[in-house]
Amino acid sequence: MLAANDPELQNVTWRKAAKSDSGGQCVELADLGGDRIALRNSREPDQPAHVFTRSEIACLIDGARNGEFDDLTE
Repeated sequence: MLAANDPELQNVTWRKAAKSDSGGQCVELADLGGDRIALRNSREPDQPAHVFTRSEIACLIDGARNGEFDDLTE
């Protein structure tokens, strides 16, 4: 994990799904370069960000596309 004030996170562009609610509550992702992607909760931007490899994020997105986590949103 990286602290919210870590220099690596200071100039990144955080992205969230267009479907996120109007309150801005969503998971956000940022490209850290190389093989690293940061993930944080937009409701708590001052909390640490988790760092994953591109492959790990690809597996998560594939699972979401295939409905493997749909039961967690109900």
